[in-house]
Amino acid sequence: MTAKIRLYVDHPLGVAQSVPLDRDQAHYLFGVMRQVEGGMVALFNGKDGEYLARITQAGKRTGTLECLEQTKPLQMPPDLWLVFAPIKKARTDFIVEKATEMGAARIMPMQTDFTNSERIRQDRLQAHAIEAAEQCGGTFVPQVDDLMRLDTLLNQWPAERHILFCDETQLATAHSLDNLPKGPWGIFIGPEGGFSDRERARLAAHPNAHVISLGPRILRADTAAVAAMALWQAKLGDWT
Repeated sequence: MTAKIRLYVDHPLGVAQSVPLDRDQAHYLFGVMRQVEGGMVALFNGKDGEYLARITQAGKRTGTLECLEQTKPLQMPPDLWLVFAPIKKARTDFIVEKATEMGAARIMPMQTDFTNSERIRQDRLQAHAIEAAEQCGGTFVPQVDDLMRLDTLLNQWPAERHILFCDETQLATAHSLDNLPKGPWGIFIGPEGGFSDRERARLAAHPNAHVISLGPRILRADTAAVAAMALWQAKLGDWT
């Protein structure tokens, strides 16, 4: 038995476990997807892997499913954080979605000197991460943090975590990706206007920083996030 629909639930999963649906989930399954009792749905919660579940109760505002068997174990991503400056709404959504699909363990919006937005809707971005995990077949959902200033972030940065600083101004002096060490990492992507000179100097001087270039052309922030994650995954992540 297989299921074409995947659904994230905030509920423990296990064989014979009953899983209640909230109003929005019930509307999606029964109102939008036209599912009925006896139908099959793949469930995951970011902790217990994926389970095949049967619909045992279907209503307009509620519903219940029963887990039958585990179909995927929990697959953790590599220990990679994506740190980025929010840009326009749709492109920020894109960054969160693609970071989830590509295997970020944590997504951290940061406020820089040139960041366009002074606040974000953390709950909405977390919902985008959940939707991306539903679509890409993942069993883990990365945490999306609230907006934090770059200076505060660097002051609290873990001593053991490396920084991949993508700096479009340092093409001639950028480090080689072939020489990057293993371990936990964070990728830093600046805003549309780039980092300020002050921020660039502080990042480059950080003892954990490895400055890289993403090529001879200046990339948009959303493109840069995808490119940097792809390069890191190919060298140090779970694509190798």
